[in-house]
Amino acid sequence: MSGLPAQPAVPAHFQTFLAFDFGLKRTGVATGNRLLGTASPQETIKAEGDARFAQVAQRIRDWQPDALVIGVPFHPDGARHENTERALKFGRQLRGRFGLPVFEVDERYSTTEALASGARDADAASACIILEQFLRSLP
Repeated sequence: MSGLPAQPAVPAHFQTFLAFDFGLKRTGVATGNRLLGTASPQETIKAEGDARFAQVAQRIRDWQPDALVIGVPFHPDGARHENTERALKFGRQLRGRFGLPVFEVDERYSTTEALASGARDADAASACIILEQFLRSLP
């Protein structure tokens, strides 16, 4: 069981999503849609603070998603840690800055899975894993 609160159901008309694997120095990005249930890696954002949000804003303009998805890390036992809180804060900032719904996904092991698959960009591959997990959860 993850430490994430229950989220509202995703409206059926939400078809396209932009996902982020938040990190202090790099943020993985993926796009995907409900119809295909797949995600595609995008160039990782290698910036912090306002520069990161400027790049996020550009991705939102480019892809015009219906909603955003973020990965939230937990310890293997489900306990929260410092990066859990950072990711949740990032999600709140996305909501506030861009006015789009933000859905949170428990992303334990996504980076490990991305590295094990031989991904050249583990951050973008992790964002794909997060988004595909989210898409699989949709009715």
